Amino acid sequence: MTTFIDLLRHGETENSHRYCGSTNHPLTQLGWTQMWNTIEKKPQQWQQIITSPLARCADFAQALGQQYAIPVKQDALIQEIHFGDWEDQSAVQLMETDPDTLSRFWYNPLNYPPPNSEHLLDFETRVLSAWSAIQQQFSGQKILLITHSGVIRIIICHIQQHPIERLLEFEVNHAEMKHVSIELKEYSQTKILSDSQV
Repeated sequence: MTTFIDLLRHGETENSHRYCGSTNHPLTQLGWTQMWNTIEKKPQQWQQIITSPLARCADFAQALGQQYAIPVKQDALIQEIHFGDWEDQSAVQLMETDPDTLSRFWYNPLNYPPPNSEHLLDFETRVLSAWSAIQQQFSGQKILLITHSGVIRIIICHIQQHPIERLLEFEVNHAEMKHVSIELKEYSQTKILSDSQV
């Protein structure tokens, strides 16, 4: 029995060049177009949509669910990491005010998190908790997760056994979709990330 989970990052937001984290910016018109274009390129018969509760994910999830009569469930565990003092600031701003901290973060976000942010290990724990629960609840089904780049990077690191301090090595563009198939054989699981770009 195989479970198929597609991971879709939200499209462009009004503040896409900032560390939005838990700040609730909506999609731009371009962001909506990006997401519909991705869906149209990769038509799937999903049985469930699971979305971050933040507007940049949830608004599109509701629209998609209504159009194709697919149930939609919000899950706060797949919300983006909270960036603490960096929330809603751009890298350009931070390079002016705190360049050393930003450079260390880019080098190793595990050991050098933003001030007052959610720690990367805590973020990993909650995302993988959701990931495990989704696999158990929807085993053998086709699922769409509409979420954030940080969440997708954590899942990729988990699947590929890649160190999470190097999660920024994975590029996850706006409205990009990655496909995961999880094959259950007796008591073991074989996870395959099928997108060639990962």
